[in-house]
Amino acid sequence: MQWKCHVKAVSAAAPRAPIKPAPGPTIWQLRSVPLTLLAVLAGLFALQAAGALFVPLLLGLMCSYALTPLVKHMVRWRLPRALAAALLLTSMVSGLGAIGYGLADEAAAMMEALPAAAQKLRRSLDDQRSQGPPGTIETVQKAATELERASQGGASPAAARGVTKVQIVKPGFNVKDYLWPGALGLATALGQATVALVITFILLTSGDTFRRKMVKIAGPRFGQKRLTLQALEEVDALIQRYLLVQVFTSALVGAATWLAFLWIGVDNAAMWGVATFALNFIPYLGSLVVTAGAAMMGFVQFGSLETALLIGGVAFAINSVEGYVLTPWLSSRASRMNPLAIFVGVLGCGWLWGIAGLFLGVPILLTTKAVCDRVDELKAVGELLGD
Repeated sequence: MQWKCHVKAVSAAAPRAPIKPAPGPTIWQLRSVPLTLLAVLAGLFALQAAGALFVPLLLGLMCSYALTPLVKHMVRWRLPRALAAALLLTSMVSGLGAIGYGLADEAAAMMEALPAAAQKLRRSLDDQRSQGPPGTIETVQKAATELERASQGGASPAAARGVTKVQIVKPGFNVKDYLWPGALGLATALGQATVALVITFILLTSGDTFRRKMVKIAGPRFGQKRLTLQALEEVDALIQRYLLVQVFTSALVGAATWLAFLWIGVDNAAMWGVATFALNFIPYLGSLVVTAGAAMMGFVQFGSLETALLIGGVAFAINSVEGYVLTPWLSSRASRMNPLAIFVGVLGCGWLWGIAGLFLGVPILLTTKAVCDRVDELKAVGELLGD
């Protein structure tokens, strides 16, 4: 009895504290969501407007990542770093120039055959349309005309009295209208390539200076410096592996295209191999350009739609095996990335910077994932980008 009274006394002396509900989102947190979205959109449009600055800079960074191991090997041979970088870049530019000069005649012959190819293809399609049964669009148009005539009492609609009939004639194709924009685009591309080459040379000659500066400004604590150094090393390794995979698969696809076209008997098979090698660095778009161009030139050469479809199908099959089997397998061994995230990211970079953005999309995503995996506030983004 005494024990029960003691328990009651204790419970009466110490009442239970009420449970407070979990605090909800504050007004500032609710307001920060649209502000964040506006900031992201403003940043995207700023990146798009400053593409002339960012594209050469990112291309130079990628080339420096790819060529740094070769420069280090040349430095081990007692060559100064600046001389090694200059020799490497000069040899690469000279090699590309020699390849372009060797294939200039074949490329000129293909460009001269393009108007004849388009005209021949149009004639063939017109002949098949006139000889074959009417298509769906023609049938629907004819039915609509008959219904309109029946609704007007069987008479064709006549023009109102006093109204002059006007016929709009489209202007003919004038190549001069396209030469000046094309020349401006070529000059812009050459200027960006020159700037990227200069940035590559500066980064190659600087060595590890950029990395040391990034580690120095990372923060005062040792843990921050260590995380920054690990992220930079992972970015180096990921981009170098990605570029190695791209060079290997592009060379393989170019060689397979050259041998397949040589076996079929396509003219300028070597040029098609080089073009496939170069365009394979552009995700998704490069394979479509090669397939369509090969089919058109095959139709010009052989004059048969079946042969043209065979050539285009061979090119598409080679690029599909590389794009959907070989490259994903090699890329998964190099880095764990979500295919959907890669596709969306590449499309987004292509929207920002065009063809150069398609080429830079995957390295930008690799760098973003390496950084997000080491920052606690951004680990959710790294998880979305991961496989």
